[in-house]
Amino acid sequence: MEKNAGRVLMLVQNNSYPRDTRVRGEAEALRVAGYQISVISPSAKGQAWRELVNGVRVYRFPAPFEAHGFLGYFWEYTYATVAMFLLSLVVCAREGFDVIHAANPPETLVFIAAFYKLFGKRFIFDHHDLSPEMYKANFHKGDNGLVYHTLVWLEKFSCRLADHVIATNESYRLMEMERAGVAAERITIVRNGPDLSFFSSVAPDPPLQATRKTVIGYVGLMGPHDGIDSLLRSLNHLVYDLGRTNFSGVLIGGVGEGMLRNLNALKTELGLDNFVRFTGWVSEADKLHYLHSADICVDPDPWNPFNDRSTMIKIAEYMALGKPIVAFDLRENRFTAQEAGLFVAVNDELAFARALAALMDDPGRRRAMGVFGRRRVEAELAWCYSVPALLSVYHTVLPEIQQDPARTAEDQTVPVYVAANKKNPS
Repeated sequence: MEKNAGRVLMLVQNNSYPRDTRVRGEAEALRVAGYQISVISPSAKGQAWRELVNGVRVYRFPAPFEAHGFLGYFWEYTYATVAMFLLSLVVCAREGFDVIHAANPPETLVFIAAFYKLFGKRFIFDHHDLSPEMYKANFHKGDNGLVYHTLVWLEKFSCRLADHVIATNESYRLMEMERAGVAAERITIVRNGPDLSFFSSVAPDPPLQATRKTVIGYVGLMGPHDGIDSLLRSLNHLVYDLGRTNFSGVLIGGVGEGMLRNLNALKTELGLDNFVRFTGWVSEADKLHYLHSADICVDPDPWNPFNDRSTMIKIAEYMALGKPIVAFDLRENRFTAQEAGLFVAVNDELAFARALAALMDDPGRRRAMGVFGRRRVEAELAWCYSVPALLSVYHTVLPEIQQDPARTAEDQTVPVYVAANKKNPS
């Protein structure tokens, strides 16, 4: 470690480290570039409160109980903010840091950053989610205007206090400029993208292959705005309106106990118990085995102002594995997937089912879509193409740290892999 290496404290609340793939990618890219990285996150089952993970110092606090409704989320975010502030004092004493890199939600992390800015620390706001729009998507039946406007104010405060803002896509950048009034030169787009080193050699899941059924795969969180209920209704149409029963649906990812009970009840009500299963959280290796076995991958996010503007990492991960995608026609879905996706009218669940049936009947089209998607990831969307933008943010915020951006970008070994595999996208 160079003596003048910048010291970074990263804050992430809505997933544990290293399970959060974006934060893990950012932390490891900065570490390779010579920065000293500490991360504060909630703990997952079996994780220690403090450990070293691939050179990243990780501090964890006990994860809060599953949130239900507005009061549940208020408690979760208040508890997490206090816990992260207390751990930040520990990190400050043990490791020290020059920059706080905070990923929302919650926007209340801005108060931690504001405290440390009093002592000359820099603040990078990593704008993961449009929290006001996400709140409306989750609580559309009981909208509280005061909560929405408070979230807008916190978003503005975060953007304006930050020395630099990281946006995940162009839609977020425009929102930061228009709603928060941030100058364009203070915003850098660092897109979500898969690390191709994780997708280089993946074997299928033998039990899934043995079924000889069309495998429909989903990966990701399963919260109120993620459209899993919509996917189940689409699969109900596929079975009972279109007569397609030769498939197996594998839904991979985190889901709270209350949400899982609701989804299992809906699955039973829709007559899908023999067609769909939820795996819960699985290891990265198992996730890739399941997805490699999929014939078609899906993103059922319904249209709303949050989903329409957000880049879903699952789309690019499907593409990295060469999988065709069925999704609703959202602007960022279409920008990412292009010809790798079959897009249907927003929130039309019968149309979603018909698109699945069309791809089930056309393996040639599935292969062509998968080849296009893999090539697009290799050429433009892989995480390695986002690393230089991330490093440029740090050279702007910490200009006194003398490091060579060309050298540090080359130290990320993924571009070598990409170049070597351009001719074989499968």
